[in-house]
Amino acid sequence: MSGILYIVSTPIGNLEDITLRALRVLKEVDLIAAEDTRRTRGLLTHYGISKPLTSYFSHNEKEKGEYILNRLKKGENIALVSDAGTPGISDPAYSLIRLALSDNIAVCPIPGPAGAVAALSISGLPTDRFIFEGFLPRKKGKRFKRLWSFVDEDRTIIIYESPHRILATLEEIREMLGNRQAAVIRELTKVYEEVIRGTIDEVIRRLEEKTIRGEIILIIGGKTIPSKEISLEERHLNGRTA
Repeated sequence: MSGILYIVSTPIGNLEDITLRALRVLKEVDLIAAEDTRRTRGLLTHYGISKPLTSYFSHNEKEKGEYILNRLKKGENIALVSDAGTPGISDPAYSLIRLALSDNIAVCPIPGPAGAVAALSISGLPTDRFIFEGFLPRKKGKRFKRLWSFVDEDRTIIIYESPHRILATLEEIREMLGNRQAAVIRELTKVYEEVIRGTIDEVIRRLEEKTIRGEIILIIGGKTIPSKEISLEERHLNGRTA
C-alpha cells in the first residue's frame, strides 16, 4: 500500500509554537521534505529529532515531486514542511499535494501555525470575513490591476510584503483604495514582534521613523464608504498610478 503524505505546520518564529501531534509525526515518518533543509534541521535539532531530509522548493518541485511520489508509492510516509507555518500557503506545496492526490495517495493535514491568520487575529480589524492575497505581483501593471480589484472589497485583506517594499505598497494602496484602516505586523512571534495600527497615513508616518526589517504581514480594512465612480482607464489617463 502507498504511504501517507503529511502536511505538517511548523512554527513561524517561536519554536514552542508546534503541536504534540506534529512532533510525533516528524519523529515517525520515513522522510521529511523541506522548503529549506537548514531551517528545518534547526527545528528538528531543537526537539531531538533525527530524520532524513530532502529539499522541496519552487525551483526543484518537478524533479523532487516525482522523487517524493515514488517513495510514497513504495509505502513510505513523508512529512512536508515549509519554511514556516502551514505548507501550501504562498509556497510550492500545492504542486506536490496535487501530484499525490492524482495518484490516490492519502494526504493528511497536521494543523498548526499560519502567519496570515495569526496576524489577522491581533490586527484589530474585522475577522469575520477576510481574503488572503499573499504577495502582490511585482510588475506595476499587474499590481495595479490587482489593487483595482479591491476597490469595492468590503472584507479585510491580508497581504504578505517585504520590508523594502512595504512603504511603496502602502502608498499605492492609499492611492487606489483610500486612507483605510490598516495594520502592519512585523516579526510575528519573534523577539522583535511589532504591530503598527491606524489609518494608512498613520502607519506610513510611523514606518518612516524607523529602519524596517523582518517579515511583514499587511492587513487592510475593507471598504466602509462607496468608492468614487471612476474607471480603470480614467485612472491610467489621470496618471494616478504607474
